[in-house]
Amino acid sequence: MSSVLYDVPGPRAIARNRIIAVVTILVVLAAFGFVIYRMIETGQFSPQKWYVFTFTNVWAGIARALVNTLAAFALAAVLSLILGFVLAIGRLSDHAWVRVPVTIITELFRAVPVLVFMMLLYYGLPVVGVKMDPYWAVVLALMAYNGSVLAEVLRAGVESLPRGQKEAGYAIGLRKSGVMRLILLPQAIRAMLPVIVAQLVVTMKDTALGFIITYPELLYFAKQLTSQQGRPILQSAFVIGGIYIIMCLILSGIARWVEVRTRRSAKVLAGGTIDPGPDPRLHEGGTDTQLITLQRADNGNDSLPR
Repeated sequence: MSSVLYDVPGPRAIARNRIIAVVTILVVLAAFGFVIYRMIETGQFSPQKWYVFTFTNVWAGIARALVNTLAAFALAAVLSLILGFVLAIGRLSDHAWVRVPVTIITELFRAVPVLVFMMLLYYGLPVVGVKMDPYWAVVLALMAYNGSVLAEVLRAGVESLPRGQKEAGYAIGLRKSGVMRLILLPQAIRAMLPVIVAQLVVTMKDTALGFIITYPELLYFAKQLTSQQGRPILQSAFVIGGIYIIMCLILSGIARWVEVRTRRSAKVLAGGTIDPGPDPRLHEGGTDTQLITLQRADNGNDSLPR
């Protein structure tokens, strides 16, 4: 048997691949074991290094920092999606006076790093007499960058759809706004949902850059912990990193659930039953009167097979 992309490996290739896989696993385990060994040798698992996490006020501080992180992420995610939709629709406009400026703005926002945005908003605006709170500097910077990226994702999703989708919308009398809102954007969102979720995960992780402008999020609190007794640098990184991993896994799980829900092809009626679609007898050449009679007979006898 063969494949279009590659040839199916023979016995020698299978054996060679297995040897390479075993060697790779052993190398990874050896590297991981060496790291654990060095941590044990340097006393990173000693109670003194983890002593700071036995205090209730430390976990209360972590909880406050977590709330600040989620607050910045939630607003930045919503604003990024809104900005992404606006920029994507602008880039798909047929009018050059709309499309060209939106393209320039999108490319500008994509090119500037998030940290530079934050520093410009927090340290640069006071130079011209405008003082901005660290929270808004983080939110607006994340919105500008991730919104421009999401705009390109949505634009690519719309342009990847078959041309007949748009033509069919125009054929039934829809305007361009209706075609975009009812036909193109729902399909583009469904197709690009994994990429959109991946970008939202990036948005969540980029909130950690807020510690540069003194926004009290998780990384900022972890930096404060490293100055405590015993200097638990790795320990703080493990705890805060674990919280970020849990948040990203939760967001990915929600996204997978939404993706499964949106992929259901069957139409569910209000009563909870599944719409069986048109009666196959509609294609057998029966007259309208005969078809109505058949449907009434079916509705009056629930024991008949559907």
